[in-house]
Amino acid sequence: MSEERDQYPGYIEKEFTFLIPKGQGAERIDLFLSRNIENATRTKIHKSIEAGRVLVNGKVAKSSKKIQPNDLIKCTIMKAPPLELLPENIPLDIAFEDSEMIVVNKPAGMVTHPGVGNRYGTLVNAILYHLGHRESIPIKATIDDEDEDENEVENDDETDSSTFLEPNDDKLLASELIRPGIVHRLDKDTSGLMVVSKNPVAHNFLANQFKERTSTREYLALVWGKVQDDSGTIEGNIDRSPRDRKKFAISKKGGKYARTDFEVVERFTIATLLKVRLKTGRTHQIRVHFSENNHPLVSDVLYGGEMYIHRGYLDSKTKSTANKVTELIKRHALHARLLGVTHPITKEFIEWETEPPLDFQQTLDFLRKEAVLQS
Repeated sequence: MSEERDQYPGYIEKEFTFLIPKGQGAERIDLFLSRNIENATRTKIHKSIEAGRVLVNGKVAKSSKKIQPNDLIKCTIMKAPPLELLPENIPLDIAFEDSEMIVVNKPAGMVTHPGVGNRYGTLVNAILYHLGHRESIPIKATIDDEDEDENEVENDDETDSSTFLEPNDDKLLASELIRPGIVHRLDKDTSGLMVVSKNPVAHNFLANQFKERTSTREYLALVWGKVQDDSGTIEGNIDRSPRDRKKFAISKKGGKYARTDFEVVERFTIATLLKVRLKTGRTHQIRVHFSENNHPLVSDVLYGGEMYIHRGYLDSKTKSTANKVTELIKRHALHARLLGVTHPITKEFIEWETEPPLDFQQTLDFLRKEAVLQS
C-alpha cells in the first residue's frame, strides 16, 4: 500500500480589492462579489464571508451587507493548489491485461481518479505506477473544492471522454484532464470490474461501446425489504436533486432517461439480493431507482439506506437484525460483478466475472443464517 498522504495540501490565498464607485446602487455583498470575481461561485463567496475573510471598510461583513458608494471591499479567496498525478505503488487486482487495456477489480473505498478531496490513493494513481511511471505529473487545471466531490465525480458507469495511458508518453496529461485511460467509472464505495484503456484507439473503441450500450454490465445489489416481483424494469428520468446538490433523483420534468432491469436472486427476511443490468448509465442510477421505489440499497447513507431501518413498523427483532447487517457492510451494498466488451483489436466479445468482496459475502452469509433460524 502507498504511504498515507495529506489529501488537503495548503490552500492558496488570493486577495481582491474593490472601491465602490459613485452611483453604485445598494446590492448584497455576496451577489456583488460573485458577479465581479471571475470563476467565484456564490458557494465560494459564502465560505469566505463565513470565515471572516470579507471586509468592508476594515470590518468583517455578513452576506446580507449592502454595499454603498465609496465602500472599500477586501475579499480573500482560498483556492485549492493545482492537482498533480502521483504514481503510487498500490496493489491492483487485475482480471485481464494486454497491450490495449486493463480490466481491474476495483475495491470499495477506492476513488477512480484524483480530485481536490482525493488527490492520492486513486485507481489512476495505481495504474500510472503499474504502467511504469515514477515521477509526479503536474496538471494545468485547478479544480475548485466546492465544485468537486465524490458524489459528482464518481458516477455509476458514466462513460468518460478523457485521454488515455501510454507507458512511455512524455506528453501524458499535457492537457487539463485528470482521468487518463478511464473509460467508465464506479462510485467510490462500489466494488467491481472496470476497464482502462492503454492507447487512444482502444479508448475510443471502448468508450463507444459504453455510449452505444453494446457493452455488458451486471451488478449485485442488496436492497432493504422484500422485492415482490421476480424480475422487472424501473424507468424514470434522473436529474440532480433540487434539495441536495450531492444527490440525484427521478425527475418528471427534466433529467435524462434511465432504465434499470433487475432480477431477484435471493430473498431474505429483511432484504433482497438482486441481479441488476443497466440499459443506461446515469449518475447513481441504481441507487436512485431503488431508493425511490422504497427499496434503498443496504447501508446507502445518501439515499436512505440507513433511515429505512428506523421506520416505525419494524419490530425490535427486525431492527436488531438490520443493525447487524449495517455493521457487517458499512458502504452501499453494490458490486459490479460482470463486465463484457468487444476487444479493440481482435473484435472478440469477452466477459469477466468477479465475486463480491468479503464484507458483501459476510452480509449474505448472515442473512442466510437468519432466514434459516426463522423458517
